[in-house]
Amino acid sequence: MDGQAPTGRPMPAGFDVAGHIARLHRDGYTIVENFLDADRLSAFRAGVEPWLGRYRGRNAFEGLKTERVYTLVARGRVFEDITDDPRLMAVLDGFLKPGYLLSASHAICIYPGEQAQSLHFDDSFYPIPRPRPAISMSVIGAIDPFTAQNGGTVMLPGSHRWTLDQVNAAREAIHAGRRTPLTEGLFSLEMPAGAIAIFQGTLIHGAGANHSDAPRLAFTNQYCEPWARTQENFYLAAPKARVRAMSPELKTMLGYGIMAPFMGQVTASHPLKSLEEGWTAPVTRGVAADD
Repeated sequence: MDGQAPTGRPMPAGFDVAGHIARLHRDGYTIVENFLDADRLSAFRAGVEPWLGRYRGRNAFEGLKTERVYTLVARGRVFEDITDDPRLMAVLDGFLKPGYLLSASHAICIYPGEQAQSLHFDDSFYPIPRPRPAISMSVIGAIDPFTAQNGGTVMLPGSHRWTLDQVNAAREAIHAGRRTPLTEGLFSLEMPAGAIAIFQGTLIHGAGANHSDAPRLAFTNQYCEPWARTQENFYLAAPKARVRAMSPELKTMLGYGIMAPFMGQVTASHPLKSLEEGWTAPVTRGVAADD
């Protein structure tokens, strides 16, 4: 599919939207190589470097030897461009309803000695029984190459279609070191720097252990249906001064949009009005400070 992308920016010639959507339906994931070129990889590294060295995970799931930089989308233009890239938007449009939201955006640096993350699926916190369509879609991007040695994401293709009983059975077998028909496809994702994996929020996966002698830098963006609650509260986390300069698509993804007929309204007004200079909440206008 060539031509105009959902963002209004040109779609790169030869990008196979239909092929990626088909693989996502079949396997639960797809790989887009050369998503970031050398210049954008350099810009990413330069943009994230000032924020590294500040935060390590608080538990085994976050990773005690893993560093995360949350609210990445609000930390520089390169991160904005990654988040609403026209190739990515064209693929997500095949799975999520119009006006979908950015649910999470952060860089992930896994240091040597980190243990494997527990296997999980990203939209498990939405209490809707499986099997079901994914409520969220996830992206993992390689800033450093992903290998089986340095913590490349472990995935189970096809698990996006499973019942919860199948999910739990596979996780228990893997934890116990047993091979079963459910675990046959388990593999460690290996991809070059600049590539991304897009996968359904129902796919079983987890960060691998880093047995190498170097850190592995990556990023993840997750997107959800416009009616679902997001993991990160971007209204509070992303400064309005920065949001004002973002693309219309990003403003919508951060919550400054309406899902028909009126979900997301701000005292009966469009939430974009809250980004205007000098805007104050209607409930505070004409009210004394001590009322």
